[in-house]
Amino acid sequence: MRDFLLYYGVFAVYYVIAINSLYFIIMLFSFKSIMGILKSSIYSRFQTLSGSEHVPPISILVPAYNEELTIIENVRSLLSLNYPRYEVLVVNDGSKDATLQVLINEFSLVYSEHMPVQPLLHTSNIRGIYHNPAFPNLYLIDKENGGKADSLNAGINLSHYPLIASIDADSLLEKDALIRIAKVYMENPDETVAIGGDIRIANGCKIEDGVVKDIRLPDKFLPMIQTVEYLKAFLGGRIGWSAINGLIIVSGAFGVFRKDYIIKVGGYREGYPGEDMNIIIKLHKYMLENKLPYRVAFCPDAVCWTQAPDTLKILGSQRRRWGRGNLKNMIEYGRHMAFRPKYKLFGMLTLPFNIMFETLNPYFRITGLLALIGYTLLDMTNGYVLLVYGLLNVLYGVLLGIGSLLLEEIAFRRYPRFRDIVKMLFYTILMFFGYRQIGVIWRFLGHIEFLRNNNSWGTMTRTSWQTKGSEKISSLEARS
Repeated sequence: MRDFLLYYGVFAVYYVIAINSLYFIIMLFSFKSIMGILKSSIYSRFQTLSGSEHVPPISILVPAYNEELTIIENVRSLLSLNYPRYEVLVVNDGSKDATLQVLINEFSLVYSEHMPVQPLLHTSNIRGIYHNPAFPNLYLIDKENGGKADSLNAGINLSHYPLIASIDADSLLEKDALIRIAKVYMENPDETVAIGGDIRIANGCKIEDGVVKDIRLPDKFLPMIQTVEYLKAFLGGRIGWSAINGLIIVSGAFGVFRKDYIIKVGGYREGYPGEDMNIIIKLHKYMLENKLPYRVAFCPDAVCWTQAPDTLKILGSQRRRWGRGNLKNMIEYGRHMAFRPKYKLFGMLTLPFNIMFETLNPYFRITGLLALIGYTLLDMTNGYVLLVYGLLNVLYGVLLGIGSLLLEEIAFRRYPRFRDIVKMLFYTILMFFGYRQIGVIWRFLGHIEFLRNNNSWGTMTRTSWQTKGSEKISSLEARS
């Protein structure tokens, strides 16, 4: 038993070294790409595109379920974008609160009987479409509850333009976010099938009329630690994966897609969380099987601000849902696509990486730690083995976090104050003393929920942008 615990514990140590070494390699790709991104942002004069007739029109889809506190600011933000031609389609997914009514009242929307809907994708029943000629590019779709994916499919059926953008109802786009993504698309429109934007935490920021007026770091512990977590994931990870065309996910909070290819792959998968990862996997699969040149890109300077959960209950619900979605997608596609040369880099690197170091991560982490603890308890003189395991986790994680902060400072500098840098550095270190461990447990619990066939969206708390956190409402989004 003692030898088994030792060997398994040593395996866990090498597992930590392997996963973090691969993270470092991906981050090196991020650093390699960041200077080109920075130069493009400075010298491209993308602002001139906002009035150009050559910019492709976009249909913005906003699924909304029980979003009465945030939806007005979200729509105001979208209606004020610097973009020449676009439409906003809000899809009310059978909300139980006043989401539908506050939109009707705010924008004086009226029921329309002559709005054509193309039955391109199957959706739940559409109860009505609302419009006001005073806001010619705003449409409100009211439908029976079917989930986020079903709402996106409903929006696609009504959309008029060749590109679609998916935006969460609790998110706010910067005014130039869409035009920045359009610039990336226009660099290679024939091959670009999807582009992801950068997601930032809005908790603590000053919001006026749907616009982030003053960027500030969150005051509360959980939103603050998610701020540095998001920096690491988006700047340290997705820039690098995008550089080798290996992105496996475009965040559901903000992404742009070619509508024709979304329809060709059958639209968004209904009835289960993880639709943002699922649609990207399906796009990779379709393009590779049909031997079509393509890319899935990431645009780090196209920023979307979102609300982060500020309680353990809500954050845990979110992370368990992410765990269920990841496991579902890996079971559905990993066994058919992983390690198959037919699927090139995506099948030979992206999917195996995701399976070994994301999906199976909680099992190796938990069992490896338990093995080392057991080995130490059998012989207390070998406690240094457990210490090495812990130090490797912290050291690698902190170095990766510092790398993400460097990327932020080199290219974007959204947090210019010195005390902001110090605060982010402190939380980068702090997150490895409890927060990361809880995250592993949440992912494991998400897998248990998957095995129990729990595909609910969970409870999400929204905070009104106008009340600086004083007014909240909880909503349970049902999924069939």
